[in-house]
Amino acid sequence: MVRKIAEKIPDKVVQEDLEKYRKTAIELGATDVKIITTDLIEIDEGVRAKCVHPLCNRYGSNANCPPYAPDLDFMRRVVCNFRYALFSKLETPAERLAGPVADERRLWVPYFRKINEIVAKIEAEAFYDGYYKATAFGCGSCKGLYCPEVECSALIPGQSCRFPLKARASMEGVGMNAYSMATKIGWDIYSVGISTKPSEVPFGVVLGIVLIY
Repeated sequence: MVRKIAEKIPDKVVQEDLEKYRKTAIELGATDVKIITTDLIEIDEGVRAKCVHPLCNRYGSNANCPPYAPDLDFMRRVVCNFRYALFSKLETPAERLAGPVADERRLWVPYFRKINEIVAKIEAEAFYDGYYKATAFGCGSCKGLYCPEVECSALIPGQSCRFPLKARASMEGVGMNAYSMATKIGWDIYSVGISTKPSEVPFGVVLGIVLIY
């Protein structure tokens, strides 16, 4: 049942709802989920710089990546409007993220899609519970996940996103230092790329977050 919008939601209710969303995210497939306060969210120019140096092949290709993604000062102001967030991780087999084969065969796509869809579903559930400002951020470029072979329709005048219930801007695309945040709450995370041998890391990790209230 959709709740009536309230000017202020009692903290007891907020905490109960956050725990409900945490359990839902686990049921949807997340490996672990933490309820965090938004003072743990780092907006870092160095993270956003990785989109342009070296230039990502998704840069400027879709509405959720730079330069169209929200700028960092705007994001800092957005985060300040929230007290709580739901931070989710999804562990992957190392061979799905590490090495050139994983990149060439796009073996990472199901996991990036999964974390994006988890946070989008939590965002929707929170919205209908009265947290109408709830906002989700996923992992990776939505262009590579949903529309790799076609132009981003959201950049075409008069059109909108083909996948509005799934596609979200990434944490890294809006400057969130997801790796640092993960280490601060005790999650193990490794730098994984095309030069990484799968045997060198125990697993890969993709991350997503929902600003709730």
